[in-house]
Amino acid sequence: PHTLEVKRQRRAQKQVARRNTLELVQPATPEPVEGREHVQVQTELYLEEISDRIIEVDGECQTDDFLDRPPTPLFIPAKTGKDVATQIEGGELFDFDIEVKPILEVLVGKTVEQALLEVMEEEELAQLWSHQRAFAELRNAEFAELQRLEEQDRRIREEKERRRLEHLEKLRKQKETAEKIAARAFAQRYLADLIPSVFNNLHDSGFFYDPIERDIETEFLPWLMLEVEETLQKKVLGRTMLDSLIRTVVEKRLDEFSHPPPSAQTKAPAEEPRETDAAPKMSGEADAADQPVAEE
Repeated sequence: PHTLEVKRQRRAQKQVARRNTLELVQPATPEPVEGREHVQVQTELYLEEISDRIIEVDGECQTDDFLDRPPTPLFIPAKTGKDVATQIEGGELFDFDIEVKPILEVLVGKTVEQALLEVMEEEELAQLWSHQRAFAELRNAEFAELQRLEEQDRRIREEKERRRLEHLEKLRKQKETAEKIAARAFAQRYLADLIPSVFNNLHDSGFFYDPIERDIETEFLPWLMLEVEETLQKKVLGRTMLDSLIRTVVEKRLDEFSHPPPSAQTKAPAEEPRETDAAPKMSGEADAADQPVAEE
């Protein structure tokens, strides 16, 4: 049992050493570039399902009653024959100087081989890193060129759009100018006969007048008519008063002649001169009464 246990431990140590050696010998995968990541891919012949949780299965078994007894001791057959011993002197089975050479050669060879593998791995990693740097530089250069081309295309498109808008604006202005010139010519042709007729209508309506004539019509003639009216009113008043005086005088004389005095018959010779005197007086009054009428 002790020998089996030792062999098992040595085998486990060898497996661990072999695993470590394989890990050191196999080159490690370089780190991914920025923006990318490594993905685990199965390269075995038969694919197997990969899951974060290990598949577990529950099983049951029924133990027998006889398993509760102690285990059966190891069978050791009885010794047969005779014991024989042999004396071995020092140096008869093992010579260190001779036996150490292959072991030393193996150790040195493994060490040199491991060192060479590590150097080759480092060189390979350096080459991989250089290839990655060259690829990254090339990709960055292509990306910069792509951006430059995109920017150039954008500028060309913007310039094309601006030229198109300028051309449309130019056509619009030309059309607008042509329409304005046509409208101006039409307006001139239309107003050529319109303006004289408008001025004639306004002149006939009295919007255009002579200031002297307008002043005479609005200031002088009304004042003259007022003065003439006042003069006529004065004349009519004088005529009315003269008519009233004549009427009064006539009425008085008519009244006097219609009622003669009683002493007229007895004193007729003496009163004749009075009648003669009265007659010139009446004639004078008549002349005075008729004078304004004649003047009128």
